[in-house]
Amino acid sequence: QVQLLESGGGLVQPGGPLRLSCAASRNKFSINAMAWYRQAPGKERELVARITWGGTTDYADTVKGRFTISRDNAKIYLQMNSLEPDGTTVYYCQADRVTGTASWGQGAQVTVSS
Repeated sequence: QVQLLESGGGLVQPGGPLRLSCAASRNKFSINAMAWYRQAPGKERELVARITWGGTTDYADTVKGRFTISRDNAKIYLQMNSLEPDGTTVYYCQADRVTGTASWGQGAQVTVSS
């Protein structure tokens, strides 16, 4: 099992930036990709951005051009710009392992509101 710890959530005004971080520990050498998902109240969890250890990135259409995922060893970041007034959303970090299993973080709450 990989342990994931998210940080950087909080309250931000519409149009503002926020950066999330996720650090992996325990069995991190088995990771081959990491991603950010988000879940709003009453909605399904959805993929926001994903990065492979080979450097390939993918983004949800709704965040393309505004969000950037990056990686530094076993830590990933999500730079979010031009945030929309979506209320409160929980962002989850996810790690895919070469074994085919996935691990999840506890989530970081992001509130976009004036």
